[in-house]
Amino acid sequence: MLRALLDVLYPPACIACAKVLPGPGAFFCEPCDTAVERLPPVCCRTCAEPGPFPAGLCPRCRAAPPPFSRAWAPFAHEGPVARAVHRFKYEDHPELAAPLGEMLAAEAHRFLTRAPRLVVALPLHTRRYHARKYDQAQLLAGALAKHLGLRAPVGLLTRTRETQRQVGLTEAERADNVADAFVASDDLAGRDVLLLDDVFTTGATARAAATALLVAGATRVEVLTLARAFTMT
Repeated sequence: MLRALLDVLYPPACIACAKVLPGPGAFFCEPCDTAVERLPPVCCRTCAEPGPFPAGLCPRCRAAPPPFSRAWAPFAHEGPVARAVHRFKYEDHPELAAPLGEMLAAEAHRFLTRAPRLVVALPLHTRRYHARKYDQAQLLAGALAKHLGLRAPVGLLTRTRETQRQVGLTEAERADNVADAFVASDDLAGRDVLLLDDVFTTGATARAAATALLVAGATRVEVLTLARAFTMT
């Protein structure tokens, strides 16, 4: 009865456009749902960069193998998914963590069957956290962990210096921007870690964070995000 009452007072809405849905159980309205783009099945076997590559590895991973074992995302960072992520991060909608986490748990089921059981969010810097009032990656990690019966402790990975937003930076600038920006807890020694974030673009931030986790003694790092940007043509 409580759930029914909440649905009347706060009816389920499309996570991309906020259109009221006819009932629970869906994440997108019909027009948005038909426009959702999933990650193509042909992609880099390490970082999931979309496209066919020799030996299954993109030029970026061949030139500089990443510190994480593999990265994956169920969706392309386009259309309704990109709009949902933008609403979640920049338009003060922390409540979207719950449906996004549920959707990620469902869509990434196959990836998660072999993934580490300890979920660590890629954190905001303290100053940005206070400006935004919430850390979207930590909320998403908590929502995902809740659906899977996993743990997503806070504080195991810290962003020690404020960095620029990566949007608009070249690939080299992205790498320089986040170099040595993270420190991980020694409590991770001997643990396998699932690093969680909202969007994977060139992987510069994930590489920097994974490096910090390995320096702290983590034995293996895998990366899961909601969406994957296309960065090579």
